[in-house]
Amino acid sequence: MQNSNKVTNTIITILAFSTIFFAYFYFSSCVKFSSAEKTIASQQVNEKILNFSQLFFEKVLQGTKEVSFDDRLQLENSVRALNDKEIFDSWTKFTNAKNQNEVQKNFYNLFQLLLNKITP
Repeated sequence: MQNSNKVTNTIITILAFSTIFFAYFYFSSCVKFSSAEKTIASQQVNEKILNFSQLFFEKVLQGTKEVSFDDRLQLENSVRALNDKEIFDSWTKFTNAKNQNEVQKNFYNLFQLLLNKITP
């Protein structure tokens, strides 16, 4: 009878420790997974911002002629795809500028904002 109690207690102790061991690894894996998801989301936002910035440079800054309707549409869709109200508002200010000074000021503000939104 006493031997069966020792065996039972030993089995219960082993099961308790193995449960704690696996629970620890499960929760640490959840934390790592959550961290990886945040990193991936941040990289996706960075990629969208960089794609918009590259498109803006190609179509607007390096362009030798007026920006076409198709290019404007592509830029507009690209900035909307960022899903960032602050960037969209800055873009709207840039596109609605009335004179060269406003264009330059709003361009600077837009690109400063884009650079600040890129996370390491």
